[in-house]
Amino acid sequence: MTPRAAETVPVDPVGRSDGARRRREDGNAAVVVLVILVVFAALLVLVETVGRGIAERNVADSIEQSLPEGVEGDVDVEIRGVSALWQALTGSMDEMVATAPDLDVQGVPVDVVITAYDVPLAEGGTLGRGVAEASVDGAAVDEIAAAQGLEGGLELGDGTVAYADEITFLGIPIGFSVTAEPEAAGDRVLLRPVAAEIDAVGGSLDASGLVDRILGGDPFPICVADRLPEGVEVSGIDVEPDLVTVRLEASGLPLAEETLATTGACD
Repeated sequence: MTPRAAETVPVDPVGRSDGARRRREDGNAAVVVLVILVVFAALLVLVETVGRGIAERNVADSIEQSLPEGVEGDVDVEIRGVSALWQALTGSMDEMVATAPDLDVQGVPVDVVITAYDVPLAEGGTLGRGVAEASVDGAAVDEIAAAQGLEGGLELGDGTVAYADEITFLGIPIGFSVTAEPEAAGDRVLLRPVAAEIDAVGGSLDASGLVDRILGGDPFPICVADRLPEGVEVSGIDVEPDLVTVRLEASGLPLAEETLATTGACD
């Protein structure tokens, strides 16, 4: 054996094989962990989806059963937010939307959308804030107006309503029509006159003072308290030629069956 050959040190190939095997095993373990995490995440999504759907149906059923007397209709509920399960664990829902497109309110068809914030899950808890939009068509508006003494109904315009009435002027009953702008006022809607016309006046009767009297008088109130849960107020109103949309709001409203079942009163 030559000196050069004696200095040669052989390298064991088995060591290389063990290292490669360990690397493959580590890689396989990482893949397994990743697969488990993906499956776990999918299960969480499934549980979240199913749980959210069940919660939405339960809330909708509860609302339908708690509607005030004389109010009927189907209600759909959507729970908004990142995780309904997490919200449930905290004891309240961040945001919930309830829709009732064909609600019957004492014979009047109403399309209602309600958005509620900080909704407690415990019975008797207090609602943070609620905003509702209720839309009614012209026929429904006439029914409500008739209940308030406006037998001639209301004619809807662009931001205005017109109605007919009768007044005694100088001892003579005179019919007139008024165009008014509606104004939200808590438990009622005010019709504030902006124009008036006399329907029929004798040639010898000066009715200029009648128009001034109508335009300078108090607005005509239409009470809606008896159609709303107690504590809910009218905060806005939008009038179109064939539709009226009323905005309602409530804060700190106790969510108990007796609360939803109790309406306000019109004096």
